[in-house]
Order: sequence, then structure tokens, then C-alpha cells
Amino acid sequence: METLRGSITSVGFASGHRFVIGDWRHSPIGPFADIMWAQPDGRRMLLAEPAVAAYIVSVYPFDEVRDQAVTAERKGRIYTVASDGLRLDMKIGLATLRLPPRPRRITSTVENWCARKLLDVRTHGTSPTGVVEWYRTRSARRVVAATASLDGVDLGSLAPLDPPLGFGFTDPSRQPSHVRLRVDLQRSG
Repeated sequence: METLRGSITSVGFASGHRFVIGDWRHSPIGPFADIMWAQPDGRRMLLAEPAVAAYIVSVYPFDEVRDQAVTAERKGRIYTVASDGLRLDMKIGLATLRLPPRPRRITSTVENWCARKLLDVRTHGTSPTGVVEWYRTRSARRVVAATASLDGVDLGSLAPLDPPLGFGFTDPSRQPSHVRLRVDLQRSG
């Protein structure tokens, strides 16, 4: 069993660019940040350093992987993420949900059912590469404001994540959000 602890932030913009930022303080390969980027044409790209990219690609497939350092810094409710010409500045709202630690069996049954009914997301499933995953949310917050630019060009106003991103067994909520969580991964064989 592999465990990651940190946050996932998902944001979309009027230009059609959609991002999922992983900011992991604890993982089997040490702390790291990555950006999963769904472009307006549907192309799915991963921005990460080589060791990080190799780890992530072993769980999720991408159309393109770019070897780029990703920085993620949160100061209070302000969260800034950057990578080689891409910059995201976000304001995180107050917590709308707080959950205590709980066993995986709750995450894969009751919580998974509730998350599907209420948010159209899943908390348990199998990745496209066959890795079984449990997403145990600790807190959820909305992203209340955000700007993004690519090589100095504004990507538009904050927007829902639509159409779906297609990175894994589930998509994040359509509402831009910042979720603090623990992810457990179980690889077959």
C-alpha cells in the first residue's frame, strides 16, 4: 500500500483550459507538486519533474508529459502554482466540509456512494493502469477566485471544469475546489 498526503486543487478557465494540481507533502517518492492539464482540444498533459512524472504515469496515462519543475506555495488562503510560463493564482474559500480520519472500507462504500450522489465524484476505484485507489478527503474548500496565464497571456475568468478531464477513474467536482486528502494506492502483483 502506498500513501500520499496533501491536496488536490482543480480549476477551469473560460478559455477551456482545465487544471488539476497535486501538492503532496508526503508520498513514496518524497514531497512534490505536479500539474495535470486538460487543454481546450481535449489533449491531456502532465507537467512534472522526471521522477515525479514516472511515478504519476505509472497510475495515469497522458497524451504528453513535459519535464518541468512545478512550484506550489500557499500563504493563508492565497495559493500560487507555477511551471515554465504557466502561472495560476488562486484564492481558497473557507472549509465547506471537514471529515475525520476513517478506514478505507468506509471510503469505498458509504463515502463513495454519497460522493457520487452529491458531487458526481468517486472516492474509490481503479485507475486506467490497474491501480486501486482510495481518496479520503479531510477538508474541502471552493476556489473563490483565480487567474491563470500562459507565457503572459490571460486564460480567461474562473469557470467550471467542463467538459470532464479524463485523467483517472473519476473527475473532480465541476466546481473549482481545493481538497486536502490522503490517497492510498494498491498496485496489483
